[in-house]
Amino acid sequence: MALIAKEGSGGQTFTPVPPGMHLARCYRIVDCGTQKSEYLGQVKNLHKIMIQFEIHGDDEDGNPIITNKGEPMSISKNFTLSLAEKATLRVDLKNWRGRDFTADELRGFELKNLLGVWAMLSVVRAAGNNGKEYTNISTINPVPKSLKASLPEGHNKAQIFSLDEPDMVLFETFSDFLRAKIESSPEWKSRSYQKEQIASAKSGTSFDDMDSDVPFN
Repeated sequence: MALIAKEGSGGQTFTPVPPGMHLARCYRIVDCGTQKSEYLGQVKNLHKIMIQFEIHGDDEDGNPIITNKGEPMSISKNFTLSLAEKATLRVDLKNWRGRDFTADELRGFELKNLLGVWAMLSVVRAAGNNGKEYTNISTINPVPKSLKASLPEGHNKAQIFSLDEPDMVLFETFSDFLRAKIESSPEWKSRSYQKEQIASAKSGTSFDDMDSDVPFN
């Protein structure tokens, strides 16, 4: 089943992407399942996704923004899977696309359409609730026409991870933190339980096959 946002509804980077406006390419979308979120004392269970970008360009000193392996650095942003009017996902995609969603798109927009699409990211540093400083994507903007004719080649394979049909090879490439986050979701736990039940049935060790304490005669 496709990962779809509706109106009603990566490897770890140790060196942070420097603040500023950066050319970037969307190369990965990850379905994180339902996660517990707390804001202003209110706790909600919301379906979360992560959109990941690879960065292309130089820092303010003219040095390429790459990892120690010579690969483009990456940065991601988490969203609630919703295209409600005030949802951050809808606001960011509206800015990125340069237009709002049509009524038909609001009934179901396939997120795979974002894979491989280029953007200009405004990256900022901000302190989290724990006092630590984090690098975040502030806004996602379209690429200026002047740059569209000279876009570099993408580096990472464009991939989507959906809990409906999880790609376990891709899953194993995620950081321990991201894997644990996905595994904590009820969607993952439900799928794992179903697989265990099927395996038990095939091996003949399900409860239905066990001897009853009550004799039949």
